[in-house]
Amino acid sequence: MAIEWILAYLLLGAVVGFMAGLLGIGGGGIMVPILTTIFAAQGIPQEHLVHLALGTSMASIVITAFSSLRAHNRHQAVLWPVVWKITPAILIGTLSATWLAALLPTKALGIFFSCFMAYVALQMILNIKPKPSRQLPGTAGISIAGLSIGGISALVAIGGGSLTVSFLTWCNVRIQHAIGTSAAVGMPIALAGSIGYMINGWNTSNTPDYSVGYVYFPAVILISALSYFTAPIGARLAHKMPVATLKKVFACLLILLSLKMLQTIFFG
Repeated sequence: MAIEWILAYLLLGAVVGFMAGLLGIGGGGIMVPILTTIFAAQGIPQEHLVHLALGTSMASIVITAFSSLRAHNRHQAVLWPVVWKITPAILIGTLSATWLAALLPTKALGIFFSCFMAYVALQMILNIKPKPSRQLPGTAGISIAGLSIGGISALVAIGGGSLTVSFLTWCNVRIQHAIGTSAAVGMPIALAGSIGYMINGWNTSNTPDYSVGYVYFPAVILISALSYFTAPIGARLAHKMPVATLKKVFACLLILLSLKMLQTIFFG
């Protein structure tokens, strides 16, 4: 790998980790558009660009998801009974979505990703939050939520934080427990998504060397190496910086990155 690509992946990891620690979000919203652009510049065929970006992004989330899980568990903020109930459906939804993603063309995946990120950005700009209106549902209700959270997360390569926190707070779960439980749920999403993209891309040709399916491991290692160290820096600064204003700026960045990704896959 050329030195400029090594530096690009390290810089991406540093930014992703910092933003995740500072705002509690980041992940696929930043990684997928930028990885799509980097892969295109490296000469990877267009039909694999978004699939490879999604799989690589998903695998890059595993280490930060594990770190986040440990941190929240130390503060006893994880509702483990909820995690055990929702995880089977999360795994089914995530794995099914990676199979669906492998069948969809690059342009369709790019459009879905951009539309979802526009929705997330709008929520952040308008500060839309679900009002607590009910209690946690039974196993069937939690399973339906898990299928939806896992499926959408796999299609846009996120750890599911924004979706899981919204669902739990809507069900009158305290925000601290909602965030901690979401962190725990992010681990099976990241693992299942990574495995799913590896399996469903197993027989794909014209992917870079050292790829397994739709996961490009050199990028995963370099991104994870930096994000693991920059996430705590962002978390410490979260109490000193105007996070509400930064979220609006970040929302605009998400939209611009998504538009850039669409430009890359439609016009090269």
